[in-house]
Amino acid sequence: PFSFKKIYTEGITRITPLDIEFASEFGYRIKLLAIAKQTGKDIEIRVHPTMIPEGDLISGVNGVFNAIYVEGDASGPALYYGKGAGEMPTGSAVVSDIMDIARNIKAGAVDRLHGINLSGTPDLKIKKMEEIRTGYYLRFSAIDKPGVLSGISGILGSHNISIKSMIQKGRKKEKAVPVVMMTHEAREKDMALALKQINRLPVVSGRTMYLRVEGGEA
Repeated sequence: PFSFKKIYTEGITRITPLDIEFASEFGYRIKLLAIAKQTGKDIEIRVHPTMIPEGDLISGVNGVFNAIYVEGDASGPALYYGKGAGEMPTGSAVVSDIMDIARNIKAGAVDRLHGINLSGTPDLKIKKMEEIRTGYYLRFSAIDKPGVLSGISGILGSHNISIKSMIQKGRKKEKAVPVVMMTHEAREKDMALALKQINRLPVVSGRTMYLRVEGGEA
């Protein structure tokens, strides 16, 4: 049976203005997304901050507006866009839910949609978060000295993670400076193991900031 406890959720508290700035330099924006996609016999369901290309439809959704982006086999991409916060939009949603509940109680039904037979749909399992594949944004605070970048990239490579692009801000000899990398698609489990090893390096200050990336080239 489906359980919301199996869905990975993460908020935006780790994001800093520095990450927003770097995302823009790479041509991306950071959005809090709820993602659902079928991958083979499994389904990915996850909620977390995500970097998406500035040209994507959903990247321009700001302020009180929310959007649902759907990509169908035959229909292609579609965006459903509207206000998701504020006095009137919230009131409208609450009234709509109350009307649904009242109608279902009167009809003796428990579902929002009636007349749909789900018995023939495939039994999909929620894919474990550690098995998902996505691109990554990584921000290290690393000591500016020879060999540091090769050490970090070597650890990533040993876990089958390849670097797509990199930015280093400033030069402060023997001092920590921000180093940002974008990776190609990698498995979450491999990335977690690599970051655990990198965070133990004496030349890396603090914990590595990472964000998952959707869209763009893999």
